[in-house]
Amino acid sequence: MVAQGIANWPRKSMAVVGSSLGGFYATHVAEQTGCRAVLLNPAVHPARDLTRYIGEQTSWHNPQDRFFFKEEFVEELRCLENDALTQPERYLAVIAKGDEVLDWREMHGKYAGCPGLLVEGGNHAISDFADHLPAVLEFLGLN
Repeated sequence: MVAQGIANWPRKSMAVVGSSLGGFYATHVAEQTGCRAVLLNPAVHPARDLTRYIGEQTSWHNPQDRFFFKEEFVEELRCLENDALTQPERYLAVIAKGDEVLDWREMHGKYAGCPGLLVEGGNHAISDFADHLPAVLEFLGLN
């Protein structure tokens, strides 16, 4: 659906931004299109990490809501994984060492050759994102 939605976007001027699993997807889109990407605490191995959630789950925002996480979803994620970035300079990774969900060392390893901000402390939500916004805007050429 994303590929269809962006099919006519101008590749040279487009950019994608994603956080957590969205950062994983943004990486895939950037690799497919050659666009720039800003990644906020990006998931590196979601297929591995989400395997333990196969089955019935409750919604984080409303535990009364239930959904079923299927094994085929993990396989779809596995198919989107890439080992190496073709042009690391096209990525800006904002990585918080205090991320309580994902291992910052994996993120830093995956995006080591990219421009980035390795933030001491912080959290998965990057609650201090406003402090990093000027660097993001500069990277995207929007300042």
